[in-house]
Amino acid sequence: MTYLLLSILVLLTIGIGFLYWKVQQQQAAIEQTLAKIGDQYRSSDPELFLTVKVLDPLEVAKRESRSARVIADRLPVMVTKMVYQQVMQEMEQQMADRDIKVQLKIEYR
Repeated sequence: MTYLLLSILVLLTIGIGFLYWKVQQQQAAIEQTLAKIGDQYRSSDPELFLTVKVLDPLEVAKRESRSARVIADRLPVMVTKMVYQQVMQEMEQQMADRDIKVQLKIEYR
């Protein structure tokens, strides 16, 4: 009985030692990865973004377009996409008129 308990204790100690060794390897790999990529993020200033959200795109479409009055209730997703594309084009034109270089894109979240 004593030999059985002793052998179980030895196996548990070996298992714990193996797990500790694997954890140490993982920590070292994480530290190496952070050292490689961490410097590029620490040295740069944060990027600023401007987000524009049209609060009621279907209302805008109905107000601005005759055809949108007809299809807005039947195809709201398509009309919303078209409103955002038109807003983006108008903003791009206004920025170009003022000689401001911008990069505009529509993101789906």
